[in-house]
Amino acid sequence: MATLHATTRHSAGRALPRRPMRPERLLAAVAAGAVAVLVLWWRGTPSVVGLDGWLTEAGRITGLLAGYGLAVLLGLMARIPALEHGVGSDRLARWHAMGGRYVIGLITVHVLTIIWGYALADQAGVVAETATMVLTFPDMLKATAALLLLLGVGLVSARAARRRLRYETWFYLHFYTYLAAWLAFGHQLATGAQFTGDRIAQLAWWALYLGVAALLVWYRFLGPVRLWARHRLRVSRVTTDAPGVVSVHLTGRALRGLGAEPGQFFRWRFLTRGLWWSANPYSLSAAPAGDELRITVKALGDHSAALSRLRPGTPVLAEGPYGGFTARLGRGGKSLLIAGGVGITPLRTLFETLPGRVTLLYRARTPEELLFQGELQEIARACGDATLYLSTGPRAPGLFDELDRLLPDLREHDAYVCGPPAMTRAAIKALRSAGVPNQQIHHESFEF
Repeated sequence: MATLHATTRHSAGRALPRRPMRPERLLAAVAAGAVAVLVLWWRGTPSVVGLDGWLTEAGRITGLLAGYGLAVLLGLMARIPALEHGVGSDRLARWHAMGGRYVIGLITVHVLTIIWGYALADQAGVVAETATMVLTFPDMLKATAALLLLLGVGLVSARAARRRLRYETWFYLHFYTYLAAWLAFGHQLATGAQFTGDRIAQLAWWALYLGVAALLVWYRFLGPVRLWARHRLRVSRVTTDAPGVVSVHLTGRALRGLGAEPGQFFRWRFLTRGLWWSANPYSLSAAPAGDELRITVKALGDHSAALSRLRPGTPVLAEGPYGGFTARLGRGGKSLLIAGGVGITPLRTLFETLPGRVTLLYRARTPEELLFQGELQEIARACGDATLYLSTGPRAPGLFDELDRLLPDLREHDAYVCGPPAMTRAAIKALRSAGVPNQQIHHESFEF
């Protein structure tokens, strides 16, 4: 049976940050780019005649869209701050995964229709035409290698395959997408009818790919180095908060200059044996204060378990701050925070800093797994108009069904949810059933 108790605090009158960037703007920009690609095909295609012509042009359209889509996929994962803060890292990752399926589909249609169209035009068999194209057309061997790499990345991204892979393995396999994009790029310019003899089209394609490459280099590769040079992050100490849960405290120079907001996360690379090659995402578990940061991690794999053995002084490369799971999402009036287990880490910072009336509902399987109890109760007593509910039990039966009773004005709240996937789904379902509009339900997932 679940146990429930509450602590209440009084208003502190904090200011509300500005509204986030609307994700619709990014989608509109991507759609506008796709329309421009179709215009590029149209202006380079004077006429289409016969079945072979229709098949060939279908292949060219899908090839152009696939090339554009591949650049968009890389751009979504370039860690551009404006997108990471406004759209949110988990939403960008979902769009990237969905877009990847579309790109693979477009490439498959491109290959099949181009080969079929050329085979009809040359009055040759499909197998013979395939061999001719791969072995004699400019850059086709590179394009074939790119196709195989993208299909391989697509396979390891399937849900069934991801469950069997370590995060680090899955993460580094995706770097082959960069190689695939480079191999395919030359093929597009060398054999694409829309680019042959059209200097403007060539320059536009170069600008697209070089622009995305510059963003990747600047934010993904040089960003952590620039941040280290400016802030010199190091581990100051590691503390144990619960069985299998540790907090890593970090110090550095002028950490206010990081611009980190409560609810955000960094990707951390600890420069010590066994950990230096992997950058994993962990949320801040305390609002940034002075020249100290804190993350709290549960041992769920080799990387997270190894953090308990970190030594003071270990240098840290960090990427970020990332994530749109911040006060910018809300309207600043009433907020409900629902946390499960170690999912309390970003919500603990929001509980401390959100303006208006704030209610935190935090549950875990056992009392020992409730993290930061003393800190949360102290925050509840010290400042703000909010209530803290702590709940324990294997399933906390009926807990989410009581939301209407706990908060009669639930529909007026912005809800922030973070926890294990099953709990998050149950909480979101209960909020929707209670009539909370989708635009007021905010959650961020670190599932890969």
